[in-house]
Amino acid sequence: MSHDLKAVRRRALLAAAALAAVQPWRNALAHGDDAPHSHAVTRADAGVLTVVGPWEMTGLDPSRSGYMFARMEVVETLLEVDDSGHLRAGLATTWRVSDDGLQWRIALRSGRRYHDGSTLTPASVLACLQRAAQRPGVLQLAAIAAMQLEGSDLVITLRQPFGPFPYLLTHYTTQILAPASFDARGNVQAIIGSGPYRIRSLSLPQQFDVERVALIESGQGRPIQRARYISVSRAETRTLLVQSGQADLAFSLDPPSIRALQDHPRAALLSTMLPRTTILKLNAGHPFLADVRVRRAIALCIEREGIARALLRDPDLGATQLFPPALARWHDASLPPLQTDLKQARRLLEEAGWRLGADGVRWREGQRLALNLTTFVDRPELPLIATALQEEMRQIGIAVRVVIGNSSDIPAGHRSGLLQMALAARNYGNLPEPVASLLQDFGPEGGDWGAMGWRNAEVPALLAQLAAAPAVPADRDRDRDRDRSLRQRITAVLQEQLPVIPVVWYRQTCAVSRRLRGASIDPFERSYRISSLQWT
Repeated sequence: MSHDLKAVRRRALLAAAALAAVQPWRNALAHGDDAPHSHAVTRADAGVLTVVGPWEMTGLDPSRSGYMFARMEVVETLLEVDDSGHLRAGLATTWRVSDDGLQWRIALRSGRRYHDGSTLTPASVLACLQRAAQRPGVLQLAAIAAMQLEGSDLVITLRQPFGPFPYLLTHYTTQILAPASFDARGNVQAIIGSGPYRIRSLSLPQQFDVERVALIESGQGRPIQRARYISVSRAETRTLLVQSGQADLAFSLDPPSIRALQDHPRAALLSTMLPRTTILKLNAGHPFLADVRVRRAIALCIEREGIARALLRDPDLGATQLFPPALARWHDASLPPLQTDLKQARRLLEEAGWRLGADGVRWREGQRLALNLTTFVDRPELPLIATALQEEMRQIGIAVRVVIGNSSDIPAGHRSGLLQMALAARNYGNLPEPVASLLQDFGPEGGDWGAMGWRNAEVPALLAQLAAAPAVPADRDRDRDRDRSLRQRITAVLQEQLPVIPVVWYRQTCAVSRRLRGASIDPFERSYRISSLQWT
């Protein structure tokens, strides 16, 4: 069969897989998400900005829904990052580390107030960070020995050097709240931040309204004085809200929604590549997947560009390696790209002892090469991609059963050891410097969204070496080259051993009402930047 005919046949298979995915996806939604949204989306006043996205607020604690209050600019963190991931001041003005890398001194901004009128004091900042360090969140990634105040400076002492420590202070779980936000037991009872917007009303889990702390008038336009966020689970519903003028910003649009909104009179589309990769997580401790030849065979049967073209309508999103170009310091342009080669995939399975049976599925020692693939509907493209992978693995003799449930099924399956394969979108920009996240994913014990049952000493050691290294000054070329070499080696080992298999990268597409100007997308998804918007 010619290459062109093979390509046509595979595209047809992908299209069929996408179509076949619709039915199980709809069935998975039968528990309620497929019904009309339980929260009525009413048209806001003309001067109220309405933002819609798929995320619900599951609680007030920063560790649960803190990211939503950060995105709507209600709360702030000590440090911020620019679009390139470089640190910049937030509620802290400067930060520096001791020569031994163990003590961080952070100068706090003065003259700030919380939304209840109380003063933002160093003591209130310290209390928030001490609380965050005792709860699930990123501060547990650093071995913090002590936090204390010296004058107006916050001094944090570590048990061992941790170069990425300042990046932890950009994370939403370290947001600073007023003392009145907490009850006597330290539980969050209200969101009282210090950002440009304060909470006007809150209706968990689906909506909250905010208003500008100080009303602003400008000769260049009308800034956003009031805004609301509404959780709308289905992408097609979010699209209808934009088309009808009931939503001004709509995030996480799927390909049909993007097509429906192209050249629409009410809205324009913005998009940017994000540091997120859709990965196939493999249980390398499973008897079928422990052999790296099997993992490589699975990687070789995946037609990434075809999936990206057929299901995401963007062939450039086919993942040639784990880290997308949006992670400039980790993306290695010199790394040989992941490719599709069904003959080589079948050869590797033969070498691993798996023989093709009469039913088209491979067998070894009386065992059928059949695996479960778990995914979830929070991101609407995942069930479609899972069904495409099911078809592609079938072609090399692997029987796959797609199980569509909740996102919590994956970490639960990891911890119980019962997970076999999982499809998930991993956000490597959760922290702008991903070393800490990678230590979670590829440390000695693996991680909920990373390696499982994978035994490799080199990658955790290299990650630990990177984590212990101090920030590299601009004039230290040798240290910068060393860090680059470490990152390249980590990337190469992950590409060779494949504890997780990259499938596609991710592009965030947002619909923006033509009533607005000044819109942009934060590649690290920290903010919706509503304070920079203006009504036309």
